[in-house]
Amino acid sequence: MITTSEMISRNPQETPLAEKRVTLHNISWSAYEQILDALGDNRAARLTYYQGMLEIMTPLEEHESVNSLVRQLIELLAEELNFNLKSMGSTTLKIPILKSSPEPDKCYYIQNEPLVRGKTVNLAVDPPPDLILEVDITHTDINKKQMYEDMKVPEFWRYNGTKLTIYILEQGEYQESETSATFAILTKSIVYDFLAQCKTLGETQTKRAFRKMLQAQIQQYFSY
Repeated sequence: MITTSEMISRNPQETPLAEKRVTLHNISWSAYEQILDALGDNRAARLTYYQGMLEIMTPLEEHESVNSLVRQLIELLAEELNFNLKSMGSTTLKIPILKSSPEPDKCYYIQNEPLVRGKTVNLAVDPPPDLILEVDITHTDINKKQMYEDMKVPEFWRYNGTKLTIYILEQGEYQESETSATFAILTKSIVYDFLAQCKTLGETQTKRAFRKMLQAQIQQYFSY
């Protein structure tokens, strides 16, 4: 069975799609690996496999814009807090035992960065990334909250075009949070303000202003 989120529209005023998705059902792990090998690494589409379901997603402008802006905010936070990052981008995170293999928009090692610094990550022995970002503006059939909970990813951010949800892993289950566990000074409202101001002030001016704001907040936070 194949489903697709792409719909033909003749209304020029309609909001453009942020992603194109095709979902394949009842796909075995071996069949997924064959598809992955056939498509190769030099591709625009991202594949997510979870327990027999394979989604092939092609990101479009709105998706990639938000993805890039949140990445820049994460990197600003890491720099100002003096956190080392190992950025894995959209690396394929294959875990055969879980029948799970996502290619998230962004994933980072932060707390566990020393454990994987300078090496190729092997999820059979290494911990999962500390922070994963997924931008899902159009509908996805994959239960990503459950998928990353199964993988024991400590923090998962999901943005649907209007709302950011921050999931924190507590006792093996995700709980929604208004603040980040990785970046204690970060609230969802800061992310919303950053995204909105990038549209009105431009990215460079917004990053400059947010860096100053973060420096002031960090100084205040650590003065207590």
